[in-house]
Amino acid sequence: MKFLPLSPMKITKMKILQFGRDFKPDDEIILRDYLAIERTRLANERTLLSYIRSSLYLILGGIAFLQLEGFSNIKYLGLLSLLLSVIFLVVGVYRFMLLKKSLKNLYYKKEHKDE
Repeated sequence: MKFLPLSPMKITKMKILQFGRDFKPDDEIILRDYLAIERTRLANERTLLSYIRSSLYLILGGIAFLQLEGFSNIKYLGLLSLLLSVIFLVVGVYRFMLLKKSLKNLYYKKEHKDE
């Protein structure tokens, strides 16, 4: 990943949620195993997107419940829905990062930290 120099200071690489391959495959892995790893990586990304989608649906439901007038008991359900949406998002990102890290450690060469 190339950066344009913005200042004379050295720019460091920021690690954010990155999709795709950010590491090099090991030469000893056969094609069948490599394709299985790719399927697992794509399934991991799909799962993260489903966590995000569920979180957004819970946010929409929570806002809708909070907007209802005349139903004071449902406001607690709206607040619970908003809380669950945040929990879903945090759990989804955590699981995504955990599986990505384990795939990187098990099946791929470690990147050099100097780059």
